[in-house]
Amino acid sequence: MASLEQKASDWSGVDPKDAVAIDEINLFQKLGLQTFINLSTNFYNRVYDDEEEWFRSIFSNSNKEEAIRNQYEFFVQRMGGPNLYSQRKGHTALIGRHRTFPVTHKAAERWLHHMQQALDSTAAIDEDSKTKMINFFRHTAFFLVAGVELKNQNKGTGCKNCSNHH
Repeated sequence: MASLEQKASDWSGVDPKDAVAIDEINLFQKLGLQTFINLSTNFYNRVYDDEEEWFRSIFSNSNKEEAIRNQYEFFVQRMGGPNLYSQRKGHTALIGRHRTFPVTHKAAERWLHHMQQALDSTAAIDEDSKTKMINFFRHTAFFLVAGVELKNQNKGTGCKNCSNHH
């Protein structure tokens, strides 16, 4: 069975090296906290106003302001800033935290559509940073799809290492 990393690369079309290109420079220092707040606000305004009811419904039990804060704090932490997210919420545990959502290929593509628009309309983000960020987001989105699929397949088996048995 392909690793989650391999599936993420295959499905996203993003080479693993490009997915971690965000680590080549400190994007937090380069862009600043307010840029990440603006990006996440811009993104979630689009998500909560999405014309597709199926996609909006994914977020219907989430508080928009909390979603914005969770996202920008995670982005800040992952892109070179202080550990805002972990200090408040503990380990990032992306797959576990998204397990209750229908994280499908279709949902990942819709999420990425809104993120691309948010990136393109957040003025303070230069083209090189946008490219690094969207590659990270694409790879991570499909890493989540693969991880949630695997967790859901293994639910109820009581086997921690079931992925090794498939």
